Amino acid sequence: MTSILTRITGNALLLGALLMVWWFLAAATGPEYFATVDGIVTSFLGDLIMVGSLWALWYHLLAGVRHLIWDNALMLELERAEMLGWSVIAGSVVLTILTIIII
Repeated sequence: MTSILTRITGNALLLGALLMVWWFLAAATGPEYFATVDGIVTSFLGDLIMVGSLWALWYHLLAGVRHLIWDNALMLELERAEMLGWSVIAGSVVLTILTIIII
């Protein structure tokens, strides 16, 4: 489960980064083009991509911490490793929600 989520979140990060680059380029191009791109970025689809990217950032951070734990030969037992995987998923969702509330 966590392996496929790593790939999905990587794609979400790429999509969010491309959207932000497009937004910055539009801002440098001119007000008319920026208004068009800004309308897309702030639309429901743009918001969905940005929330997905935010979740992906938190997920990758927590998955990295999980791998640091494993690199120290801790929590390698099957039950504990599975619990750690679910903790990464739950933690990334909670941190995403908290970030949205704070921002």
